[in-house]
Amino acid sequence: MVEPYGLSSNRIPILPLHVRKVITGEPLNSTIIPNPKNDDTTQIMHLANTRMPSDTRQDWRTIKSLLPYLWNYRFRAGLAISSLILSKLANVSVPLILKEIVDTFDQNHEAVLVLPLALLVGYGLMRAGSALFNELRDAIFAKVRHGIVREISIHFMAHLHNLSLRFHLDRKTGGITRDMERGTRSISSLFNMLLFNIIPTLVEVTLIAAILLVNYNPWFAIVTFTTVAIYIFTTFLITNWRMKFRVTMNLRDTEASSQAVDSLINYETVKYFGNERYELDQYDQQMHEWETAAVKSQTSMSALNFIQAFIIAIGVTITMVMAGQGVVAGEMSLGDLVLVNTFLLQLFIPLGFLGVVYSQIKHSLSDIDMMFQLLEKRPEIIDHPNATTLKPGRGAIEFRNVSFSYNPDRPILHDLSFSVPAGKKVAVVGQSGSGKSTLARLLFRFYEVGEGSISINETNIATVTQQSLRAAIGIVPQDTVLFNHTIGYNIEYASPGASQSQIEEAARMANIDDFINQLPQGYETTVGERGLKLSGGEKQRIAIARAILKNPPIMIFDEATSSLDSAAEKVINDALQEITTQHTTLVIAHRLSTIADADEILVMEAGRIVERGSHRMLLERGGQYAKMWRMQQEDRPAA
Repeated sequence: MVEPYGLSSNRIPILPLHVRKVITGEPLNSTIIPNPKNDDTTQIMHLANTRMPSDTRQDWRTIKSLLPYLWNYRFRAGLAISSLILSKLANVSVPLILKEIVDTFDQNHEAVLVLPLALLVGYGLMRAGSALFNELRDAIFAKVRHGIVREISIHFMAHLHNLSLRFHLDRKTGGITRDMERGTRSISSLFNMLLFNIIPTLVEVTLIAAILLVNYNPWFAIVTFTTVAIYIFTTFLITNWRMKFRVTMNLRDTEASSQAVDSLINYETVKYFGNERYELDQYDQQMHEWETAAVKSQTSMSALNFIQAFIIAIGVTITMVMAGQGVVAGEMSLGDLVLVNTFLLQLFIPLGFLGVVYSQIKHSLSDIDMMFQLLEKRPEIIDHPNATTLKPGRGAIEFRNVSFSYNPDRPILHDLSFSVPAGKKVAVVGQSGSGKSTLARLLFRFYEVGEGSISINETNIATVTQQSLRAAIGIVPQDTVLFNHTIGYNIEYASPGASQSQIEEAARMANIDDFINQLPQGYETTVGERGLKLSGGEKQRIAIARAILKNPPIMIFDEATSSLDSAAEKVINDALQEITTQHTTLVIAHRLSTIADADEILVMEAGRIVERGSHRMLLERGGQYAKMWRMQQEDRPAA
């Protein structure tokens, strides 16, 4: 049995499939959904999101957003629709031939050995033709469906990478990945339901209507389409009412997913505090609300199923009574009775799925709309239309009267000015929260400065492309997060395509090659989620190796040795001194012993530079830096 697109396969038909197909005259691979009961228990992933699906204007806006992608495949889509129409023409021809066969058997027994044989061959050819064009439609449209999903997925991922750091700091990973998963799946589902359910049904209804109106008493068409109208109105009315349960299901599903992902990402923290039960209770609270809404959704669906079946039963009964009277009165043949009955079944069976198809279309449009809402978010940092490629030279840096705040009510930097001459090393120290790490974020242009400017090689970084700016800067961040891949991959990430010898040389300079070579799998060792299989010092040295491999003119070290022991710190500092002689270097440090050789040291407090000078000058001045130095010397363990 060929499962229709976009719907679950665990459905039980009310009749054996071969019996139903003989009665209805539908092709063996018909795309009619095999269960007329709208059991949507397994459709949880196709839910409406945070808005009720009655917003028709928003639905049309979503469809309009999809049209440019579909336009790229217009030729294939046209071929698929043509195949669909040919399939339905063949399918509608089957009852017409069946009528002639029945009438021939009933009226002309002498021609049984000749004429019915030709009709039966035609009957088989029409069935085969319907199946052939159905398969052609599926094969042709596959490229459209999967191609659009691929294009939108790539666009979505690219857009997420272009959104600001502020957005990603606020986001919930589990929720956004679930929205993306539902959105891309719903695009495929929407196209499948339109092409394989809605459009075929409309074509078939149109063809059947024409045949009934032309060949039979108009009351057949009147009763039939009155039934259809009542059926559609009732289905839409009840489906829109019960959609609130699906909305609740979706909200709880997203929250449960976010809770689960967040809990698993912070697995160690959960274990540290013994809060497994607490995490499960929070997860269970979301799932309990989801269960309640799911039960209501299924109960209301069962009521809808009965109402739909009742409406269809009344319409079919009235129509068959009229057809029976026509046969008795001699106005209709036995073949006409079979024809009308078959047409009615072909018409009402797909309508039996209207509720689930309609609700799924609304769910899909809502899921797609959530993804397009993300696509409509404008990146906070955008290249100027006339942005040029940065020519960093040797990488001289200048902060000129820079003020900045993450939020308007909490200023971070105040009228900050300093420079890092080409090839020199400048260090920034200060208490936590003084704004030191913000300097690196502004230099990478993750945020725009509120006032003032930042320049590299006398070029304002706001006037160059972000790609060229970030290519000129390497960083060892305070919190090193690695990809769940191999050690070699994480080092090579700085320069994709680097040779193994280059990777190993960078590791040697970062003093981690001995550790890597002792591992059974060496550079092919997987580091785990966020590098959790490695210690903090090991992760930091991999980050240093990565920055060394990139080899940009500007290097930033943000607490680069904070996770190292004293012995490792000395070795790394020796390596860093060699590196910094060849680069313009900005060091953000907590351990003052690591920056004593800096050409200039800036002491920050509450977003302002309160002292500046060399290590010796600042000690002689006896100010804030000298105080910090004495405190750290007192905290050092005795030799």
